Amino acid sequence: MLIVRSVAFNCLFYLNLVLHVIGAIPTYALPRRAFMAMAKSWGYTSGWLLRVVAGTSVELRGLDKIPPGALLVAAKHQSVWETFMLLTLFDDPAYVFKRELQWIPVFGWYAWKSRMIPVDRGARGGAMAGMIARARAEFARGRQIIIFPEGTRTAPGAPPVYKYGAAQLYAACGVPCLPVALNSGLYWPRRKFLRYPGTIVLEVLDPIPPGLSRAEFADRLEREIEGAVARLTAEAAKDLHSARAVEIVTP
Repeated sequence: MLIVRSVAFNCLFYLNLVLHVIGAIPTYALPRRAFMAMAKSWGYTSGWLLRVVAGTSVELRGLDKIPPGALLVAAKHQSVWETFMLLTLFDDPAYVFKRELQWIPVFGWYAWKSRMIPVDRGARGGAMAGMIARARAEFARGRQIIIFPEGTRTAPGAPPVYKYGAAQLYAACGVPCLPVALNSGLYWPRRKFLRYPGTIVLEVLDPIPPGLSRAEFADRLEREIEGAVARLTAEAAKDLHSARAVEIVTP
């Protein structure tokens, strides 16, 4: 049943994505908010499919800690799941993403329409300056910028490697940062098609106010996110082992 439900979910997930991509075409001629409404619809319907078809539900904690207005959101990245779930949690989100993705047909057009924040990793200092300039413009609009501090998905339990992008944005833009912890990789493993039943937990942590030094912020961000992720992973152990044998990388 696990394989059958996983195959069914994956087929419906990508069908849902294609339908939303097609359905969003008219939003090119509409205000950006129209496209963001379609993006959020994709997030909500994908979550519904995951629960109904794959048997994977979601528990959201700490949503009352989300402050209004401009905000830097630094989230753990373990799977595709958080890329659509985070869309549904914020009023006007924008992702920091690799510039190369802009050249993908359709996706790149939508990234431009929604005013996402591209970063050229190969340009070094110039890339950071460009990212900061774009981020300041979006913060001025009161948006929430979402960044994955590690830059890529990491397996549960793997040693974290935090990059400096989040700390640079925090230091340069003077907005609070909202750390987000999760355990999605236990149920939606990267590079695997299986979707395991259970409950993904996403926890919003206490906002970090502006004003810390770059080094203090980087240390606090990693410590708080990784501590919460370890706790969420431990909480899930009983649920996971009751449903299947789980292999978790040990640091």
